[in-house]
Amino acid sequence: MNKINLFNSHSFTEIKIELKKKQKSPAIPDILGLSDEDRVLINQIKEETNRLNVNNVTRTQAYLKFYLAHPEIHWAFLGHMVSRNGGWNMTDLKGDFLSNLLSEKERKAFFSFLERGNWLIFQDVYPQFLLYEESLRQNKRLFHLLPHFNVSTFMETIWNQFWKYGDPYKLAIALVINEQSYLEKRVVQNPVYKKSVLDTLEFMLQDLLSLNHILFPYFEHRKNETKAALIGQTLRHFSSLHERILLGKRLYSLLFDNKRRLQKIVNWAASHPHTGSRKDYWPHLFHDVRESLPGFLYKKRIRNCQLRKGERPIYSPKLIYAWKDVAHTEAEIGDWFNDWRVIHYLIRENCETDGEIMDEYCETIEKIELAILAKKVIFR
Repeated sequence: MNKINLFNSHSFTEIKIELKKKQKSPAIPDILGLSDEDRVLINQIKEETNRLNVNNVTRTQAYLKFYLAHPEIHWAFLGHMVSRNGGWNMTDLKGDFLSNLLSEKERKAFFSFLERGNWLIFQDVYPQFLLYEESLRQNKRLFHLLPHFNVSTFMETIWNQFWKYGDPYKLAIALVINEQSYLEKRVVQNPVYKKSVLDTLEFMLQDLLSLNHILFPYFEHRKNETKAALIGQTLRHFSSLHERILLGKRLYSLLFDNKRRLQKIVNWAASHPHTGSRKDYWPHLFHDVRESLPGFLYKKRIRNCQLRKGERPIYSPKLIYAWKDVAHTEAEIGDWFNDWRVIHYLIRENCETDGEIMDEYCETIEKIELAILAKKVIFR
């Protein structure tokens, strides 16, 4: 089916009409019209979301558990794998690499930026999942309650469409659009993060070094394997909402277009609980215990993604030892949806990519080592 026919399909027409109505007349949550049962359910969902929204590890595992129970909700697994990468980025700030490149103040700012985004996405998307689960249990759709969780009216339309047509792709990409749009003003355009993270020389250095890799590990054969194979993508323009949405579409295709490989990635994720340490996927290179003294003089330890003979592994701590849990302020109120044309992103295009990232990732690791050595020479 070509793009024009797809866009003129019945479900797209319904979405377009509904969103045009909502754009003209935004809905206001009817608090007085709630039944006692609805009030109880809303409170239960909020409590369960808060219980799991403690740190990157609890969120990441919650996504996986939900996906294994409801594999039709593809975003739950995409969210799990991307959240794993978020955790690795967080612990990198306390590991051998970035602790040698950034000051403590800069690392704390980066962590705050990553943690806030991770927290915000979970508190927005997980109530949607629990409401879907309850809809299944009651055998009736309950998505009219989404506004009571401050979820965009855009997603109420999409969930109702999913209930009717059961298109997992459309729901997954709609969630990509929703979560990235939700983050735009709250994190990416937030003046505090723009000043302390996004506009800093260090963030540009990260972009230059291609540190924004999103990796999906898996075992090719499983028998006696410890070093995972990797596929993935690299985000080069984090500040662009458009680029982040397109990246989400490519990542979705990487995961779900190849069913055999998808199962291998799911098997790997299910058998490797997320800790935040990069040792989870490459124990030959990373270790969650520091084997060198703090403040040691860094020297080059890696060649072709292997430790040089006699060298100690790269320190990549577990999240629970790297960062304390954060008490967040409430999420900013407001609906990002203001233009129905955002549904053009829902059109399924040919996102052909083999996800080859190993060479680029290995090159990045060696670039980081060179950057550390260069900094030591300059500031010695």
